[in-house]
Amino acid sequence: MKITVSGEKKEVSDGITISTLIEQEQVETPQYVTVSVNEEFIDQDDFDSHVLKDGDEVEFLYFMGGGR
Repeated sequence: MKITVSGEKKEVSDGITISTLIEQEQVETPQYVTVSVNEEFIDQDDFDSHVLKDGDEVEFLYFMGGGR
């Protein structure tokens, strides 16, 4: 099936979960990544059970602290 990951179209296996996609994409510091699917934020507790569907748009977001 085809999904879009961070703006790039990719072919992935049917039934892939967010956790598996994070591993395949070699996401740095996966414990700190926030994931949105079709502009909806997915709770980290659901990464193992959330199955992606054909046409989904996935974004990996990192929130950084800093400033004064």
